[in-house]
Amino acid sequence: MKVAVIGLGSMGMGAALNLVKHGHQVIGCELREAGRAELIAAGGQAVGAAADLPHGIEALVIFVVNAAQAESVLFETPSLDRLAPNGVVLCCTTIAPAAARAIAARLAERQIVMLDSPVSGGPGAAHAGTMTVMASGPDTAFTRAQPVLDAVAGRVWNLGPEPGAGSTVKMVNQLLAGVHIAAAAEAMALGIRAGADPQTLYDVITTSAGNSWMFENRVPHILDGDDTPKSAVNIFVKDLGIVLDQARALSFPLPMSASAHQLFLAAAAAGHGAKDDAFVIRVWEHLAGLKLPDKKHPA
Repeated sequence: MKVAVIGLGSMGMGAALNLVKHGHQVIGCELREAGRAELIAAGGQAVGAAADLPHGIEALVIFVVNAAQAESVLFETPSLDRLAPNGVVLCCTTIAPAAARAIAARLAERQIVMLDSPVSGGPGAAHAGTMTVMASGPDTAFTRAQPVLDAVAGRVWNLGPEPGAGSTVKMVNQLLAGVHIAAAAEAMALGIRAGADPQTLYDVITTSAGNSWMFENRVPHILDGDDTPKSAVNIFVKDLGIVLDQARALSFPLPMSASAHQLFLAAAAAGHGAKDDAFVIRVWEHLAGLKLPDKKHPA
C-alpha cells in the first residue's frame, strides 16, 4: 500500500517505521531534516512539503500537532490531490470532536472518506506498533484503512460510524492522562520536599496501590533529570484545553482537569512548554525550592 505519513514526530515516526516494516511504500512528510533522514535510513521515502508528495497515495495519515495544522495540511496544500481514487484519510491528531466532524464533512464534499483515529500509548507503543487506536467513521473508511491499522496498532476500537466519536474518547483519555501526570509530579514533589529519596519513593509507589501508568512511565524522566520531550508540556496545555472547552459547551464542571491545566500553563509560562511533560514538576521546584535529581550521564 502506498501510504503518506504527515508529521514524523515521536508518534508519527513510530507509525511510519512500522508501516515500512510491514512492506508498505511509505512517504513521510516532515519539515525536520533529521526526521526525514531517519525514515529514509529505515527504507522509506521522505519529503519536506506536501506539495512534493507523489500521486497515487492510498492512505494519508495525519500526525500533526492540532486541528489548525490538520486543516492546513488537508485544505491549504495539494495533499488531497495526491490521493488515489478510493483513498482514505486517517486523522490521528488529538483534536476536539467538533473539529473532527468538521474536517470529515469537508472531505466528504470531495467524496473522500476519513477515519477519526486518534491514538494512545506514547512513543514506546508507536515504535513497537502496539498503539491503541480510538477510531470512528464509515465502514468504507475502516476497510480502506485496515492495512495501516494492522501495521501500527495493538488494539483498534471501532466506535461507530460517526466522525467525532473517536476524538471524544481520546479527549476523555487525555483528561485522565493530564491529571495523572500532574498528580504524579505533585506526589514526587511532596515526597522530595519531605526528605524521601526520589528513587526509593518511585520504587515503593510502583509496587503499591497509588501507582498509575503515568506515574510509572513519566517519573523515570524526573529521576534521570532528562527533560528531553517525549511528549511536551505544551501538548497538555492544548489537550486539557480541548477537554475544558468541551466541558464548558456542556455546562459540565471539571475541577481537577482545570487545576491540572493551570499547572501545565504555569510550567509553560515559566519557559518549560517544550520540555517533557513530566517536568510540570518545575512548578513545585520553583515554588518550594526543590532540588530535583541531576541529569544522569552515560557511563
